[in-house]
Amino acid sequence: QVQLVESGGGSVQAGASLRLSCAASGRTSSTNAMGWFRQAPGKPREFVVAVTWSDGSTYYANSVKGRFTISRDDARNTVYLQMNSLKPEDTAVYYCAAADRIATMYAGTISSWGRGTQVTVSS
Repeated sequence: QVQLVESGGGSVQAGASLRLSCAASGRTSSTNAMGWFRQAPGKPREFVVAVTWSDGSTYYANSVKGRFTISRDDARNTVYLQMNSLKPEDTAVYYCAAADRIATMYAGTISSWGRGTQVTVSS
């Protein structure tokens, strides 16, 4: 089992930036994909972004392309989500997620979830 601990988040004005972090511990060798999902009030949880440990490939939802950037620190087993040009529609609880591969992450088969961190963007 992989444990995920998130940090970051908060309340900002539209156009501002935030950075989220997610540190993984435990059986990290079983995880090849890490990323973020988000859930806004009254809406289903949706995929945002992911990165693979094997080759660093990145995957973005169309709604965040060009504004969000995911990166990884192999030594720290940590992924970072830099969120720029934030919009009110980015307001949600952001969950770190881990999966054995990117295909299973896209399918929603997540091996571990973080507890979530709130991001609020006001206009």
